[in-house]
This record gives sequence, C-alpha cells and structure tokens, in this order.
Amino acid sequence: MSVYSMTGYASAQQNTAHSSAEPELRPQLSKQLGIEIRSVNSRFLDLSFKLPEELRQYEPALRELVVGSIKRGKVEVRAAIETNNSNSVADPTPRLLQRMNALQDSIKAWLPEAAPLSVADVIRLSTGEQGTAVDWKEIILPLAGVAVKELISAREREGARLADMLQDRLGQLRTLAAQATPLIPQLVALQRQRFMDRWKEAMALTEGTSLPEAAQDRALTEATAFAIRIDVAEEITRLDSHLDEIERLINKGGELGKRLDFLIQELHREANTMGSKSATLELTHISVDMKVLIEQMREQVQNIE
Repeated sequence: MSVYSMTGYASAQQNTAHSSAEPELRPQLSKQLGIEIRSVNSRFLDLSFKLPEELRQYEPALRELVVGSIKRGKVEVRAAIETNNSNSVADPTPRLLQRMNALQDSIKAWLPEAAPLSVADVIRLSTGEQGTAVDWKEIILPLAGVAVKELISAREREGARLADMLQDRLGQLRTLAAQATPLIPQLVALQRQRFMDRWKEAMALTEGTSLPEAAQDRALTEATAFAIRIDVAEEITRLDSHLDEIERLINKGGELGKRLDFLIQELHREANTMGSKSATLELTHISVDMKVLIEQMREQVQNIE
C-alpha cells in the first residue's frame, strides 16, 4: 500500500446544457458545475462544505462519499454553479424575430396597453435566461467522485515524497547510531578510570601508596555503577528497534500517521537520554544531530494520514 499525505487539492468541472420546449425561441443555455476539494493535516477527519443553496440538499450524500474514501485531514468541499451564455449571445434569426413579433401582436390584441418588446427583452429571450432549472442529482455525485479520486491521487504523490524523505532521515540516523556504538566501551572504561583517579584524590593518597582493600572494592563498585548509568548501549538498541519499525510501517503503507507520530516521540526520548548520559563531546554531537533529524521527521509525519 501507498503512504498518503493529508495535504492535497483537486477540482472537477462539468458543463451541462438544456433546451427549452421552444428551441427557436430560447436557444441552448449552458451551465457549469465546479467542485473543489482542499485538504490539510488534522488529528481527525474534519469536513466542511460550502455549497450554493440549490445544491445544499446533496450535502449528506457528499459527506458520505468523502468519509468513505478519506480517513484523516481537514477537508473543505466547495461547489459553484456558473451560467455561460457566451455561446448563445448571437444575432437573433429572422425566424425568431418573426415569431416574437407575432407573439407581441397576439398579446397586444388582448392587452392594448402592454409595452412593446425592447432590445433587452429580445436578447433575454434569445439567450434563454428563463430556461428550465437543471436537475443536478445525476451530475453532482459522479463529479464529486472524480474530484475525490483526484484528491487521493494528489495525496498519494505527496505521500510518496514524504516517505522518501523519511527513508533518507532513517538512513542518516542509522549512520549516527553506528558511529556511537564503538564509543560505548571506550566511554565506560574512560569513566571508570576517571572515577578511580578522583577517588584516590579524595582519599588524599600520595603517589606509590595503595588503597585499603575495602576502600578499593568500594571504589570499583561505585565506578561500575557510574559506568552503568552512563552506558547508552540500551538507548541505541531501542533506537535501532524504533527505526526498524518505522521503516516497516513506511513499506507497508496505509493509515500509519498516528503510529509514526508515537514512534517519533520514542526516538526523541532515546536521543535525549543519550545526550543527558553523554560524557564525551563526540557523543553529545551525535545526540544533537540525531535530535535535529528526528525533529525534521516529526514535522513531516504530522502530514501523513
């Protein structure tokens, strides 16, 4: 399965034309229905609709369509209807003018006070502005389905870019973990020696003397306990485990945003613990570099469905 972003945009348009019962009196009227769908990241699925009044009755069906295809994100659905008379604003045909004149004479025979047709009246009748209403029921849902599919495709393309970025950061984190691993035994031995040296100084021992056996055992015990406290091997092991799980989820695809978000928090916890335990500048630098990479991953994971 693919990785999907919650960010995307799609639109779809469809022209519809209808003719009156008197095609020569009212030429074809063209209307266009346009649907736009925008989505950004959100913890849950948050839908909003902006529809003209004549399409308001289709909101429940549109909501069901979107919910069936999209699981997370703040999604806004807009629809607009535009009337296009540009193709029908043409010179009235002689037959049309003849018909209008006959109708006018017939009306005046019964209503002598009726006002004669004006040029504006002739244009309005010619362009069919009083045409019958369009039944949008057979148009809006298929058109919305096209827009939803396009939105999913856009989110999939963006998700693929996010997955590539995450894979790149995973590789960099593995490299840093590999650099830190050989430092661990060196760090433990170094800290143990430092502890013994400071213990000797605290005992105010002169050069060439030796520690009493009990004191020496105590020093070794304290040095070992301290070395255990600064040992970051466990953190690196858990960090590698989290990296493996993140890679597995990315390769699996599907709805993984929330699980990735949790794993990113765990990565940050391990890197932060490494930094707090660090007793060398080199390990501190590795911890800082890790946290920078993890923060970059966190920002992008927020956009994954």
